[in-house]
Amino acid sequence: MAYDLEEQEQIDTLKAWWKQNGNLIIWLLIAALFSYGTWTAWSIYQGKQAAGAFTLYEEVQRALTAKDNAKVQVATASLIASYDKTSYATMAALVAAKSAFDANDIKVAKSQLTWAVEHASTNEFKAVAKLRLAALSLDDKSYDEGLKVLAGEFPPEFEADVAERKADILVAQNKIADARASYSLALSKLSEKHPGRQLVQVKLDAIGGASEVKPDLKADAKGSTEEAKK
Repeated sequence: MAYDLEEQEQIDTLKAWWKQNGNLIIWLLIAALFSYGTWTAWSIYQGKQAAGAFTLYEEVQRALTAKDNAKVQVATASLIASYDKTSYATMAALVAAKSAFDANDIKVAKSQLTWAVEHASTNEFKAVAKLRLAALSLDDKSYDEGLKVLAGEFPPEFEADVAERKADILVAQNKIADARASYSLALSKLSEKHPGRQLVQVKLDAIGGASEVKPDLKADAKGSTEEAKK
């Protein structure tokens, strides 16, 4: 096919441009395709991970319903071994800890909760695990261990629970003044309508604390907002 002079010049220009930039364009395309392929493969992998973890978690729940602690522990161990990065692994560890506690196996219960604290997929799960671990430490009189577990930062929504649990341990240690302060702190973090407020007040009154502690404005406002949403 014959080209006129202008078309031939355009073709020559395109050829020259491609000769200079063609390799770069090809490598950019390859990189883009590789990134897309990697993302797709990762999405598929994540989906398979979630599906496999969910299947094992259902097994954990079935064993818990059957009150078969041995099967709960075995299924949880399998889930953690294969899918330790998933939320299901953390949830299974919490379930396994409860199952072990109900079976009077405190050592295993503590082990499962310790794993959850160290590997929890979210700060909320970690907070729950810490609170339960501290409760077990209170039950077996490992008071310093319990207070150590409760040290450090917690998500704001757990601050009242942490203060209450600390106070429980301090009462057991006969550190009444410190316990009063911790119960008072717990009350200050709870709104007037919070269902757990009355119990904390009873505990405070039992050790000669103040008859009433005003909640802080943030906690009360949060409670009011939540009530308004219902």
